Amino acid sequence: MVDYTTPVTTAFEMQRTTIEQSQKALEQSVSFQQNVNSAVIDSLDTQESAQRRGVELQQTAFHSYLDAMASTMPGMTETVEQIRETVDEQFDFLLENHAEVFDNMETELTEGADTYDEMTDEYVTAVNDQVDMLVEAHEELEAQSVEAAEQFGEQLEEVQEQVEEIQEQVEEVQAEAADAVDVEA
Repeated sequence: MVDYTTPVTTAFEMQRTTIEQSQKALEQSVSFQQNVNSAVIDSLDTQESAQRRGVELQQTAFHSYLDAMASTMPGMTETVEQIRETVDEQFDFLLENHAEVFDNMETELTEGADTYDEMTDEYVTAVNDQVDMLVEAHEELEAQSVEAAEQFGEQLEEVQEQVEEIQEQVEEVQAEAADAVDVEA
């Protein structure tokens, strides 16, 4: 007996494998984006610290400039101190705003990432549910297709047997006819 179901089951297995691989690729891409979001948020502290150090370094450099100016220009000490106070107030204001901006950025990015995570988790869950239903329907279709292929195979074998029987009968009739023609001659 010839197995007519192997190509059918192989095709269905390949289709299911493709569906499952696509599902995994979706999950991996969502996970990758979530990891990227986390990495960006985690790097904010480092970025803030580096930028704060840069601002503080500028403040120190400006202080050094003012110190040099005060030492080279006698009588300017009071004016230099007023400038230093003004500069320090501006740097303090800048550093406060800097910290506030980074706090706001971190809050907004965290909220955005949390929203993204929730939405994508819901989306992935919905896709997984749909894929599960699809695979279930696919397996049912495969079972029906395999059954149909088996029935086709059985019917084909029955037809082949009938054709062989008819051929044998035709050959017997031809042989008898040939024998009858030989007897008459």
